Amino acid sequence: MPIDIEQTKNQARALLNSRITSVEELVKARQKVTDLKEQLADAEREDKRAYVKATKDGWSQDELKKLGLEPAAVTRRRKTQTKASETPTGTPQTGPENSHSN
Repeated sequence: MPIDIEQTKNQARALLNSRITSVEELVKARQKVTDLKEQLADAEREDKRAYVKATKDGWSQDELKKLGLEPAAVTRRRKTQTKASETPTGTPQTGPENSHSN
């Protein structure tokens, strides 16, 4: 049976098209991540300006903290420290520094 070049090329194109689609989806997802990171950076700058304005308007850091409005950097640092001190299951790690036995 002779090989049909056109049919073979069409099959090859179909295979390539399905692979191109997955790369397009990956590029779109990556762009969305980039866009969201930029939006987050903008929001964090706005948050910092608003916090500074609140302190200039007479709010003390302690008062803002009591309202649950600590500076964003403090909140992020706390979350990072909490995550670093937990195991993947979410339980605190026990080690020599956390052990109570003598």
